[in-house]
Amino acid sequence: MTACKATKYILFICCYIFWVGSGVMIAVGIYAKVAKENDVVDTLATDPALLLLTVGSLTFIITFLGCFGALRDSAILLKIFLGILMVILFLQIAAAVLGFLFSDLVLKRTELLMKKAIVLYREDMDLENVIDFVQKKFLCCGANYYSDWSQNAYFNCSVNNPSLEACGVPFSCCVRQQNETVFNSMCGYKSQGIDESLVKERIYINGCLNKIVLWGKQNLLLVGGISISLLCLEICMISLAAAQLSQIQKKERKKANYRPK
Repeated sequence: MTACKATKYILFICCYIFWVGSGVMIAVGIYAKVAKENDVVDTLATDPALLLLTVGSLTFIITFLGCFGALRDSAILLKIFLGILMVILFLQIAAAVLGFLFSDLVLKRTELLMKKAIVLYREDMDLENVIDFVQKKFLCCGANYYSDWSQNAYFNCSVNNPSLEACGVPFSCCVRQQNETVFNSMCGYKSQGIDESLVKERIYINGCLNKIVLWGKQNLLLVGGISISLLCLEICMISLAAAQLSQIQKKERKKANYRPK
């Protein structure tokens, strides 16, 4: 196999894998959207299904250009594919630099998004599952403190709240007891209304934001390794696309300069 064909098929295989993966993301996103009874959450940051659909659709279009551009030796498709990848790479680097320089602002924005997600907790099943997963994974409750759940209409700790969950927290905030055979899903009942020294025995009182930041610092090598791996993969695909495009352009120039005797 010549270098030209090797470049072509390696690029095609890489793009094809992402193309299939993006198709799966779109299918899951569509299923999650259709399965919802009351779709009131429609913002990208707080709707996991919409996020899957958006990212999956963009990836599907971009990798489609790469797949068919590589397979059909199409200079136009490869140029568009190469241009989009370079823009994405530039945006990722810019976002990383800005995130490092303005880390306090990023934390504030993240805190606002988490509090907004808490408000919409009961409005979207997918969002509810994501929040429960995070709270169980990091052994935390709320954004900064367990009392953040009072911002939710169902868990609001006011005398006028008719909800049975009033002044409580979700089950995912609860401390699992040793030798517990049956999990009590109402373990967070009225947790906001009792003394803090007692509530610690029932639920986790610290928020998830600091726990996630701490986890990121403790697993800096893992996070950095994944980020660098994705960056290297993008650079590799850019290099392959640029190499094939250069080979196509050389062939076109040879054809243009060829003069039969």
